[in-house]
Amino acid sequence: MSETPIIGTYMLSDGKTARQLFEEVMSNPARNKFGFGSKAAVVNIDIQNAYTRLDEFKTAYETDPRQIEYVNTISNLARDAGMPVVWTRVGYMEDGSDAGIWGTRTNTPDSLQNIKIGSRRYEFDERCEIDHVRDAVYTKRMPSPFFETPLQSYLVWHKVDTVILTGGSTSGCIRAAAVDSLSRGYRTIVPIECVADKHESYHFANLTDLQLKYADVEPVQTVIDWFKANSGK
Repeated sequence: MSETPIIGTYMLSDGKTARQLFEEVMSNPARNKFGFGSKAAVVNIDIQNAYTRLDEFKTAYETDPRQIEYVNTISNLARDAGMPVVWTRVGYMEDGSDAGIWGTRTNTPDSLQNIKIGSRRYEFDERCEIDHVRDAVYTKRMPSPFFETPLQSYLVWHKVDTVILTGGSTSGCIRAAAVDSLSRGYRTIVPIECVADKHESYHFANLTDLQLKYADVEPVQTVIDWFKANSGK
């Protein structure tokens, strides 16, 4: 009996890679979408050195090398349209005790609980174009940006009905954010080029699941076009 090889492309039991399955799902024109509403918020999740600086940290990852460029583009378009932009990052107390049970699996210099507030790993990637006057910036301690942060009340105040998620990781904090966003009644959009993970298998497998269940997974150009069409309204 032949066995499906486990190789770098992560072949699945039917011989398709995670990327191929994603492309197959995305090519289905009959699938209904949640669509955009009338007002969106861009929520940029954990685009910080710990996860973006491949030249410095083992915890960093990249799927699309233009990710941060695209994030900046849609964030600038959101501001131009009078819509809110939010940036989150992970950070913990000096002793890491506020990481809770999540911080107990390992304890190495690269461990989660060792992203100390104020450290190089905690700081946003300097390529991020953050408007420190207009944008909301939150520190979070768990995967979802909705958990124990002011995000929900901020979105309510701005009368947002659509949440656009960027950052990483696709399989971790993006997925958690999408589930929480949908659960709170928001139309949830994930621009493909704006999210990243440690390996394309995790990335595309989770994009597939998000598209099937929790969000509209769209090319970033679709998001750009929507903002341009809604600028000045």
